[in-house]
Amino acid sequence: MLQFRKYVLFDLDGTLTDSEPGIIHSVLYTLERFGIQEKCPASLRRLIGPPLDESFQRFYGMTVPESKRALEIYREYFSDRGIYENAVYPGIPNLLSRLKGAGKELLLATSKPEVFAARILKHFGLAPYFSVICGCELDGRRSAKCDVIREALRRAGEPDPLFAVMVGDRIHDLEGARANGIPCVAAGYGYGSREELAMADAYAETVDALAAILLG
Repeated sequence: MLQFRKYVLFDLDGTLTDSEPGIIHSVLYTLERFGIQEKCPASLRRLIGPPLDESFQRFYGMTVPESKRALEIYREYFSDRGIYENAVYPGIPNLLSRLKGAGKELLLATSKPEVFAARILKHFGLAPYFSVICGCELDGRRSAKCDVIREALRRAGEPDPLFAVMVGDRIHDLEGARANGIPCVAAGYGYGSREELAMADAYAETVDALAAILLG
């Protein structure tokens, strides 16, 4: 039963916070610098969650060096403005408080650069709930979600996978959890489609539903 798992790993974008405005504005800023006009801004939601350099290559045909440069340009906007064009989902602070009160250890595992993730959690007053804040490095190291999850668990003392559960809203969260031998609860209120999240061990349409799964 998932409610008996002590270690709860959370994704950030689309799971704890609605970061869509800041990410989309940062991507549009980047594409403009490359002379690319995005005719359907709504399609940019597909870039939220996965490593951005890979998305620039996949969706815009960039070479690896171009995608690395695009990431640098993206961070010009994001680090000053986009990072705060963001909002905590209603009910998340209460959920984190209840989980801590129930003796859970909370770990953040995000593909976002760790330095940005830490700033976001601090800005919204969520940092005190987490014993581990883990993301990728600015140079791209540890960008794969399976590696982020593995590192977060290492920092938590390498608990037995039987005691851990991941919560995320994209297929990368599900696949990363599976690669580390832990179940994943899909945050259905985030950015992934129901079809994308079909392989999840449990599905939470709302934050209240997520609380019921994690706390019983």
